Amino acid sequence: MRRIIAVCNQKGGVGKTTTTINLAAALAEQGRRVLVVDLDPQFNTTSGFGHDPYANGNGHATACDVLLRPQTGLEDAIIPTGVLGIDLVPATLDLARADVQLPQMVANETILSGSVTKAVRGRYDYLLVDCPPNLGRLTINALTAATDVLVPVQAGRWALSGTQALFEIVDVVRARLNPELRVLGILCTMVDTRTALARDVVAEIRATFGTQVFETVIKLATKLSEAAFAEAPITTYAPRSEAADGYRALAAEVERR
Repeated sequence: MRRIIAVCNQKGGVGKTTTTINLAAALAEQGRRVLVVDLDPQFNTTSGFGHDPYANGNGHATACDVLLRPQTGLEDAIIPTGVLGIDLVPATLDLARADVQLPQMVANETILSGSVTKAVRGRYDYLLVDCPPNLGRLTINALTAATDVLVPVQAGRWALSGTQALFEIVDVVRARLNPELRVLGILCTMVDTRTALARDVVAEIRATFGTQVFETVIKLATKLSEAAFAEAPITTYAPRSEAADGYRALAAEVERR
């Protein structure tokens, strides 16, 4: 496995799920095998791949089981997505209780890391983790398991709010739990390039974080919203769109980094 990437920002609505789904699809389009782990109790990534989070009447394991049931490994929860090259560990609303129960468990910060077995590592080039919009135990599990953290930042008025706090948590995880963790990059999302405000915000982000910011920016695009409603990645919903090309450029940049 080349990388385990936690897609993380404690602010909601910055494009974490959109980034996870479409980066996975763009990597898969290049022949990479990708496993996506949905660690958000809102389960938008699970729904975004067209999987009904309540369709587990057959008793198939989910991300919640991986975290709370010691006998369940990550490999036990993997399902196909219908997108060539991408598999999924789905989430359900049950995942919300994990943040409550995890503090009561021994070595609770490292459960996900311990579940990334040699069998899983041998099957995939990338593992992408969609984190919840907070810095709770689910996010800490993702950061402890990850090799890299990718930070989507919405190009709006509050773009920099909380980003430094996230970086401080990354430093703590690196010092205490995962010395290999690094910031892969900050991704500017929902950029309306027609407005001076958006251009100024992107410039401010670049001035603040320098080379940690991806060259690629994800522009505001109706096609991305349409793809989400269609429960399909942009690369299959509108493969010739500017939005699809944006995620292909991001995938190429991820590979270079």
